[in-house]
Amino acid sequence: MRLAQLYRSTLKAEDLAFNVYVCRPLAAVVVYVLRGTRVAPNQVTFFALFVAVAAAACFLFLPWPLGLWLGVAIYELSYVFDKVDGMLARARGVQSPTGHLLDFLMDEIKAFFILAAVATGAYRSLGDVELLFWGLAGVVFLASGIGMTTFQRRPEVLEGLRAAAAARTGTLAGVSGAAPGVTAATPGVTAATPARRSPLSRAVSLAERVGRFFIHYPSYIWIAALLGDARVYLYPYVVVNALYCARSLLGLMLRHGGWAPALERGAVAAGVAPGVVAGAGEREAVDRAAVDPRAN
Repeated sequence: MRLAQLYRSTLKAEDLAFNVYVCRPLAAVVVYVLRGTRVAPNQVTFFALFVAVAAAACFLFLPWPLGLWLGVAIYELSYVFDKVDGMLARARGVQSPTGHLLDFLMDEIKAFFILAAVATGAYRSLGDVELLFWGLAGVVFLASGIGMTTFQRRPEVLEGLRAAAAARTGTLAGVSGAAPGVTAATPGVTAATPARRSPLSRAVSLAERVGRFFIHYPSYIWIAALLGDARVYLYPYVVVNALYCARSLLGLMLRHGGWAPALERGAVAAGVAPGVVAGAGEREAVDRAAVDPRAN
């Protein structure tokens, strides 16, 4: 397989321009060299982590601006290898959910290392304690965002959301007499074109694209090195993580923070959950535990 063909065959369906035109062409060269070896994609994932730790050490222990320049250069090299692991897996046809999750985990660990090291190195260089506060806030927002994302992706949570959505859809279908997801069709009549997006919807979409750019700090941390100012990376990265945390928390509150179901008349006085008959003895206790696990 030629290098150009290898590059095209290992691309993702959707990707950032920085990845497609800068990092993945370089990563394709490494994949071309490694494809016939025993080097495993997960080994490349761990190697990329070690390279990122070396970059963090440059931020921390070398005098600036040399530490900033060298740290960013080494980190961008780590990011190229971060693309190698997935491309190598796709080239060999060995992609797996475990490998994807491992790559995600290592990416988040690297994000903590780089954020903390840049903030500390900038403080040591400029003597501005405010930079330490930005770094600390960034670590808090980053950790909180990862925690909320992990919660929302848990199978138990996803299954509960699917069940609730199916119940709502089933109710609507029962009223309208149509099956969920099926619309009535008239022969010879084409489906209606999708409605035009509102200005608000387009503005939200634009804001999300801007947010994705700043979340993806490898795309612009090199500008901070070029300008010799770590705040070019630090400020937008912390702010966009704070906004992501706020949006995620709001979403969790809307999905999982609703009011409890209204109790049936007389249930409050009897202390019995809806649907449970008073005086049912042991079955009553079992039913109550099924409604509210905290009853035990």
